[in-house]
Amino acid sequence: MSELLCRYAAHHPDGTNNSAHQVLGDAGRIEQGVLHVVPAREGRAIRVRRGERLKVINTHGSQVGDFWAFSEADPGEHLSMEHLRPDLRRLTPGPGDAMVTNRRRNILTLLEDTSPGVHDTLVASCDIHRYHKLGHAGYHDNCTDNLRMALAAVGIALPEVPCPLNLWMNTPPQENGDMLWLPPVSRPSDFVTFRAEMDLIAVISACPMDLLPINGADSTPRSLSVTVLA
Repeated sequence: MSELLCRYAAHHPDGTNNSAHQVLGDAGRIEQGVLHVVPAREGRAIRVRRGERLKVINTHGSQVGDFWAFSEADPGEHLSMEHLRPDLRRLTPGPGDAMVTNRRRNILTLLEDTSPGVHDTLVASCDIHRYHKLGHAGYHDNCTDNLRMALAAVGIALPEVPCPLNLWMNTPPQENGDMLWLPPVSRPSDFVTFRAEMDLIAVISACPMDLLPINGADSTPRSLSVTVLA
């Protein structure tokens, strides 16, 4: 695939939903302390200044949130799971951990996590091809498209689709190399709080997965909530 086609594929969604045209605040800049909803099956972008805190709330307790962060100065620099794991020397971050980009610079610090701390850094965001492999015919909302649309809605061309931090996703690797696909162990109103270490654009997708029980035993996608704090 040519470089031009690769760039087109990175930001061109396979379908559409409200993520493509419903934005939070002024092109993603929301007022501090105001709570916003990320609807089930959709994604939203939030601009966060260096030093501000971003709080993501698992309103219903059972919802996975695919989470990305991109440098506002250069979206080609982004939170990177591949660089985070060796930097931390473990699979998931905990309170106090710095979180690094693909250029190994700090982009966020995880300040608080009121949940049991079960998150995933291994699994790529769901896309239309994932749902087809699971037997779904036709289009299905997906986190990859939610990312593409949410960034485009605030005027950002996505250079690539990084692996997300899958907040509250319970997919533990086993000693034999298998992975399990289990409901979250988070509870209603559990939250994580990040401090921005550079001006950034965060994207949160309320994962649309309804063919596996990662969004609760009833496999029902639900909303998340976000706010920016001083």
